[in-house]
Amino acid sequence: MKNKKVQVQDWGLIDYKEAWAKQEALFNASIALKMEIRNRELQVAAGDHQSEEIITPNYLVFCEHPHVYTLGNSGKPEHLLLDEKGLEENHATYYHINRGGDITYHGPGQIVGYPILDLDNFFTDIHLYLRTLEEAVILTLADFGITASRYPGYTGVWLDPDNERARKISAMGVRCSRWVTMHGLAFNVNNDLSFFKNIIPCGIDDKAVTSMQAELGREVDIKLVQQRLQEHIAVLFGMEISA
Repeated sequence: MKNKKVQVQDWGLIDYKEAWAKQEALFNASIALKMEIRNRELQVAAGDHQSEEIITPNYLVFCEHPHVYTLGNSGKPEHLLLDEKGLEENHATYYHINRGGDITYHGPGQIVGYPILDLDNFFTDIHLYLRTLEEAVILTLADFGITASRYPGYTGVWLDPDNERARKISAMGVRCSRWVTMHGLAFNVNNDLSFFKNIIPCGIDDKAVTSMQAELGREVDIKLVQQRLQEHIAVLFGMEISA
């Protein structure tokens, strides 16, 4: 049975390492439950167990992080342009983590979204999963009068991707095991873009990074942006949202 119910959690401003541990706990619990369900299905098929309905949970987590740089499995450490002293001077931390993608930055004023979903409840296609998250960001930006799209060959959401003014406004990197996801997206709203100068964002050294604030010339209500993003994700995935 597919479970379309999704619990939304807002973790506020949270240390990256703490959020990573909380993600891992939800992620690992979902995988363990999937294995239990599979074992029960085998027992039922063998006539050794009564059928009992068990469903895997889904979560959609939103948060912000203090200044932090994270490097994915396919990234290169040299794409971080700071040494330990430089990190300390910028009041930033650095983690090599278990998602896809290269290096990125998280900081206050940026929406970070962590969908911890069992894709067996929705669709089992990781490329479609990423394209759907991108579409949610594109639709959210459109709500605020910003036209965005995809850049062929790159993950994430871009402005003016077809000319020399191409600039990235949302980065994505996910982990998926047994069709359960973790990590997700970073969406630049009001964050300080100068922190991106300390890295080669996502390994791309010839493209700019932008934010909603930079594009609109004013600070944006980040909670309103988060609400619109949540609504678009829910519609695109066919979720039943619960608090």
